[in-house]
Amino acid sequence: MRNPIRIALSAILILGLLAGCGSNVTLDTPTIPTPLIVKIPASVGLRLPVEFQHYVHDEEIIGREQWSIDLGNSNAALFTQLFGFMFEKVTLVSADENPADLPIDVLIEPSIEAFEFSVPNQSKTDAFAVWIRYRIKVFDQQGTEVANWPVSAYGKSQKASISGSQALQRAAILAMRDAAALMIMKLDEATGIGSMAAARAGNGPVPESEQEQPSDIE
Repeated sequence: MRNPIRIALSAILILGLLAGCGSNVTLDTPTIPTPLIVKIPASVGLRLPVEFQHYVHDEEIIGREQWSIDLGNSNAALFTQLFGFMFEKVTLVSADENPADLPIDVLIEPSIEAFEFSVPNQSKTDAFAVWIRYRIKVFDQQGTEVANWPVSAYGKSQKASISGSQALQRAAILAMRDAAALMIMKLDEATGIGSMAAARAGNGPVPESEQEQPSDIE
């Protein structure tokens, strides 16, 4: 007859192993179809921080399952492709480059402010969902911040006949595409990049901060 203590210890070890089980999700490079839009006549610099290019989200779900979601280079690829569609010229800018030394109208720096997801055990459905909140900062050529815009995105994927990792990967990619769609529609309105570029080219109104102030001398 088996020793009850050994049986109890074995059960604890098995439960511990189950609790330690987890899933690793690495995103493929997402693509978006070419949007039917007129490019904004601006030359932009795109600076991608290291943490943005190699973002990894680790989370334990309900104390039982550990998930690691590696967005890898997917954000860098998406934003580079997206801004290539949206602007006349896009230049990748490294962290040690001075925007004032570059032939650009504005500098854009995106970041991930929050990443959340849910799995079927939480939602009591067969769906995986992902929420991403990006932060888009825009700087003028002198390095002064001129716009700061939060972009919230959502993606959802049914598990169906694919694995949980695949469903979560699909939900994350859908969230990224949702963010891309919002930026195509609202980025210029929210940040004023087009107006700033026009002002620099002498084809539009000069921003209020750069307008000549009236003299007190008569």
